[in-house]
Amino acid sequence: METLRAFLEQPFVEPTLIVAASIGLAYLVELVIRRTLVVMASKTATDLDDHIIEALRRPIFLSVIFGGLGFATASVGLEDPGRFVVMAGLKTFAVVTWTTAVMRIGSMVIHSLGNASRRGSVLQPRTIPVFDMLMKIVVLVVAIYFVFVAWHVDLTAWLASAGILGIAVGFAAKDSLGNLFAGLSILADGPYKLGDWIVVDGTVRGELRGKVTHIGIRSTRVLTMDDVEITVPNSLIANAQLINENGGPDPKQRVEIAVDVAYGSDVDRVRKVLLECAAAEPLAENTPSPQVRFRRFGGSGLEFQLFVWLEDAYSRALLIDRLNVAVYKAFAANDIEIPYSKHDVYIKQMPPGRLPE
Repeated sequence: METLRAFLEQPFVEPTLIVAASIGLAYLVELVIRRTLVVMASKTATDLDDHIIEALRRPIFLSVIFGGLGFATASVGLEDPGRFVVMAGLKTFAVVTWTTAVMRIGSMVIHSLGNASRRGSVLQPRTIPVFDMLMKIVVLVVAIYFVFVAWHVDLTAWLASAGILGIAVGFAAKDSLGNLFAGLSILADGPYKLGDWIVVDGTVRGELRGKVTHIGIRSTRVLTMDDVEITVPNSLIANAQLINENGGPDPKQRVEIAVDVAYGSDVDRVRKVLLECAAAEPLAENTPSPQVRFRRFGGSGLEFQLFVWLEDAYSRALLIDRLNVAVYKAFAANDIEIPYSKHDVYIKQMPPGRLPE
């Protein structure tokens, strides 16, 4: 007994026992998690809980050991600054361990919710990278704060400096920040997606029509019919009138051909010829079927409109060209006159000294 008591009174025996006990407790907690939580999670329909538990096992295991090392350090009776450095280092390691785990779990949750979200929800597959990045930034900022607290660093001066710096950066980069927030709103709202054909008003080139090839945080790239890729700032798109030709429940879009015929023409014959031109065009869809509308009595003739539907927005200009050619030839073959713009001028009174011939 005397020998055992003398052994226990050695300065490093108690810390060693505490560390050994903490390691044993860590393995015990790991065993409990593996035998209970892991088994329960494996019986659920989703894999998300399995991944979350797997991500938590290592931080919990290390946290128990870190706690044992802290108690062991306190039992040794170290004086400052040695004790402070050891305790701050242990807290820093704990913050890093849990920061990594929280980022991993947060990313898994965001991806799971984004892939399973309904239409119209803010969290969509296309917005997953944005929310994942924001989550990691927030977690990293909180982690840095706790590390500073662990080392007893006064953050008052740092926060004041960061506030002044933030105001200066905000004024200097207001356009970039505007594009950034506009990009976030576009990604969240989803007015268009990759591959859509859009028409944007108010650009440098006037009305811009093209295919969306890239949606970024700062800008959107649009490939025009001239095979020219134009980078449009997101702030301009967010504040402009936007037409998505592939939007709506049906990706098909309606194409309009306007044509005038002379007064006295047989309207039934005109309607028949227009429908025959649409039916003979392979680019025009049969469903919905082409339609002809007699719109109004114009100043020079009868105004008709031919409506057809198109599957591929890229072929819109080609379809209009081919229909215009087909209608012109069909009207000429069927003796249907396309009138010129005519104006009758009546002279009420001749100037003095001038007589009509």
